[in-house]
Amino acid sequence: MTPYVEWPVLEMESVDKIYDSDPPVVALDHVNLTVRGGELLAIVGPSGSGKTTLLHVMGTLDRPTSGTVRITGLDVEAMSERELAALRATRIGFVFQNFYLAEHETVLENVADGLLYAGVGTADRRRAAAEALERVGLAHRARFDPTRISGGERQRVAIARALVGRPAIVLADEPTGNLDSATGASIVALLEELNAEGATILVITHDQALAGRLPRQVSMLDGRIVADSGALAASGAAGNSHG
Repeated sequence: MTPYVEWPVLEMESVDKIYDSDPPVVALDHVNLTVRGGELLAIVGPSGSGKTTLLHVMGTLDRPTSGTVRITGLDVEAMSERELAALRATRIGFVFQNFYLAEHETVLENVADGLLYAGVGTADRRRAAAEALERVGLAHRARFDPTRISGGERQRVAIARALVGRPAIVLADEPTGNLDSATGASIVALLEELNAEGATILVITHDQALAGRLPRQVSMLDGRIVADSGALAASGAAGNSHG
């Protein structure tokens, strides 16, 4: 397990997300969570437990109804939409179940696109993309189109794209959901390797077996955190870190 560093990269304090319908839908209910640099953890729970909403709020794709969200110490509530876009471009990496690769671009270009909104020049983007592909074992596929590689390789490309800017945290939403079990296991192994190299990775999943492989598991039900295997360790170092 990678040792935790002292500083939190993600903090959520008393976070609620309520959708204004009739009756109102409480998607997140008083969520408290702290993730520190170097952690590898799973947010696990059944469909409808609030995992996707949590991902959107953690990733600053959606604002909470109440409570505080901080990314690397920056209070999301105080930021404009432009500032949030810059935060996402430089400090958060996203990996999705469906890869979201541009089929008309090469693998290298897809990864370089991860730096498109970070103010990085073309040559530097391509250089960083080549390094990221090397990290995920796909340097030999750099000039391929995504349609010519396997599902597991496409997910590795998506992971490389998330990592290319060396963000403070990577949020992976069901990264093995569209893969067979053997390929999914190889993706989990890759995430473990990247974490060992220092990447902070949070995996959203309904797969209890996948979650069980990771050093920390946070369980959700009905919008609440109902269990956190890392809560005691986290609270000892940084205070308020469990729901």
